[in-house]
Amino acid sequence: MSAADMFWAAPPVSRTITAAAVLLSVPTWLGLIQPAYVVFLRDRVFTLVRIPQIWRVVTAFILTGPKLGMILDPYFLYTYGSALETESAKLSQPGDFFVYLVFVAAVILLLGGIYLQGILLLSPLTLALAYTYSQENPNRQLSYFIITFSAKWLPFVMLAMTFVMGSPQEAMLQGTGLIAAHLYDFITRIWPEYGGGRRYLTTPPAVRQFFAKPGGTTQTRSFGTAYSAQPATVPQQQTGSGGGWTTGFGGGSAGWTSRGPGRRLGSE
Repeated sequence: MSAADMFWAAPPVSRTITAAAVLLSVPTWLGLIQPAYVVFLRDRVFTLVRIPQIWRVVTAFILTGPKLGMILDPYFLYTYGSALETESAKLSQPGDFFVYLVFVAAVILLLGGIYLQGILLLSPLTLALAYTYSQENPNRQLSYFIITFSAKWLPFVMLAMTFVMGSPQEAMLQGTGLIAAHLYDFITRIWPEYGGGRRYLTTPPAVRQFFAKPGGTTQTRSFGTAYSAQPATVPQQQTGSGGGWTTGFGGGSAGWTSRGPGRRLGSE
């Protein structure tokens, strides 16, 4: 399989944001693009004096950290993003993962970008993905650098590493991702199921239709490849009342489901 085939076989949303992160971050940290033009600066986005630089709302979420961040940030972004996009029980319907990303990014923008005045927002987004992943796979064993632990501790290990290797301010900014992911879980699961409230956040029909796969196409899952049904009408065959596991083999007069007239034992 070629590199292009591997790319197009990857989950669509995860591969898009990861590719965008690489394509923006590499030239930026190599000096071809000035970071000041792509990081989030709230005074440049929310302004009436000059033209608002709206692109910073997007580029701040796909610009990695320098040096080692150019490798680790896209790796974690794709690892946990693709796992949620293809395996998550909470985000199983078409478009659910996209709506999830938009919601957590909006919360991170409010808390981390506007309130804390953070300029790089990919780290909180990655932590949000890791938190949701850990909630669905709490007992899975993970290795983070030289530490092996259960997945339920993943977001706290990531916060601790940021605190030690970065600064308390960076850890506080990254922590907004944990708040955003937990708020999504509260609105979509905890409050409707345990609080008796209404689920206010749902995937719009237009988004669901956009991400829905057409009939007859394949969909990659962790346990194999799933094939969606063709949008065709198949005539039903009349079978006996005791349809068992053999009814799935063949069809028609020459198949396993055909029945003969039968004979009594000992008769001619």
